[in-house]
Amino acid sequence: MSRFRNALMAAAFALLGLGGAATAQTAPPSSTLRIVMVGPLPSLDPVVSTSAIIRNHGFMVYDQLFGLDSQGVARPQMVDRHEVSTDGMTHRFTLRDGLAFHDGQPVRAADAVASIRRWGERDIAGRALMAATAALEVVDDKTFTLRLSKPFGLVAEALARSTASALFIMPERIARTPANTAITDATGSGPFIFRAQEFLPGERAVYVRNPAYRPRSEPSDGLAGGKVVSLERVEWLGISDPATAAAALQSGEIDFLETPTPDVLPLLTRNRNVRTFAQNPIGSMVWLRPNHHIPPFNNPAARQALLFMVNQEENLQAIGVPPAEQVPYCPAYFLCGTPLESAAGAQGLRAVDLDRARALLREGGYNGERVVFLNAGDWAANNAVVLTMAENMRRAGMNVDVVTTDWATVTQRRNRREPIDQGGWNLFVTIANVLDAQNPLVNVYLAASCDTAPAGWPCDAELERLRAAWWEESDPAKRRQILDQVQARAFQVLPYVNAGQYRTLAAYRANVEGLRPTIIPVFWGVTKR
Repeated sequence: MSRFRNALMAAAFALLGLGGAATAQTAPPSSTLRIVMVGPLPSLDPVVSTSAIIRNHGFMVYDQLFGLDSQGVARPQMVDRHEVSTDGMTHRFTLRDGLAFHDGQPVRAADAVASIRRWGERDIAGRALMAATAALEVVDDKTFTLRLSKPFGLVAEALARSTASALFIMPERIARTPANTAITDATGSGPFIFRAQEFLPGERAVYVRNPAYRPRSEPSDGLAGGKVVSLERVEWLGISDPATAAAALQSGEIDFLETPTPDVLPLLTRNRNVRTFAQNPIGSMVWLRPNHHIPPFNNPAARQALLFMVNQEENLQAIGVPPAEQVPYCPAYFLCGTPLESAAGAQGLRAVDLDRARALLREGGYNGERVVFLNAGDWAANNAVVLTMAENMRRAGMNVDVVTTDWATVTQRRNRREPIDQGGWNLFVTIANVLDAQNPLVNVYLAASCDTAPAGWPCDAELERLRAAWWEESDPAKRRQILDQVQARAFQVLPYVNAGQYRTLAAYRANVEGLRPTIIPVFWGVTKR
């Protein structure tokens, strides 16, 4: 444990700073990278969906105004100059020369403004920024301004949003699509071009090198800097069975496996042609999400009972995480091992306390009603922790019905607000990385904004007030005090339950070079011998 903990702390401070298609079709095998990600690509819109899978697709085909470097600092990416007025209320952005979309059209300020507006309707950081914005206006083809109506100290950081509904710049004609309507055109200006004619949703997505892409001159650094592409083609394959995917990596049929399951890692590490590394050196957190909209978890006492039915270490053991990659106990809403780690308000999570859980369930009015726990059976980690926690809930007297489907079905059903006898739900599990959770601005599942919150719909004015106070405050010492207040209030409201933090290893063929611990898997700077 000490080795992982030390790695967490070192990585956290480093990361966050607080902490032509025809050529591709005939490309030799060494210029084609075949990858298997945590799941296959089901659709194309990184704004409508908060899925990490679709975000990964976004980083292939789009670029960002700002990118987060390895220190967690927002660096200009598509932006050439960022000028801020002395009072901090007006921001002026000038785009780099030579930016072009995959269809050959130049990237204009109007494209950036339309993309920001669409993103600002969906994303938690985008909505916060737009709520503080008086005007967002095009000045000329390369320049736009953002004028604030109230203090907002994290403008560049918000525009560097790299997870959930990440901010990617699309052509204005596409960005004008209503924010609740999924786009089907993946034209971007990023380092790879999406091959729509080869897309088989859930089975295969293909990307080819963008010959017109102009990388920044700085070295690649985290998600910022020069995105130099050496590969001619990347094939993202859908292989749902972990053993099959591991076998394909060992035989050389694929080159990269994002999340090999713990049971196959020993086989991979014994293969001299396979290497492993921690793409996310800080780790990920299992989040147990209750539905605040319907009984029983619309009652705060019933939600509090969950804290005493969850044993984080037990969950990690169920997944099969090696001890060296576990954090046996972490109460922090912004993950342990980071500068924003806090234990304020923490309760439970160390051991199951059935008596305490039963008492809180009675206080919350629970009387044996059926509780629907959605389970993504095609994701091994999700499945393991759902089954483990469901058994503890049954021991506490809950009538738990585990409904097992695939992750795509879970993501659809979790949007339903009806009672469970009409297709609704009570609980589901998701797994988030440090970029999903890193602070009160960007942590999407921390939002308690009622009907505009993500599925689960927490509703608490005080938590929302504290979150806003955090990003409006400019004094670091005061911000830290507010952060502890956010954490303590979150343990009262329980928008979600921290169900265990751990680190996973990615695996790749030994002839692949240039993969880095970028948290989000990206393939610029990667070569294949």
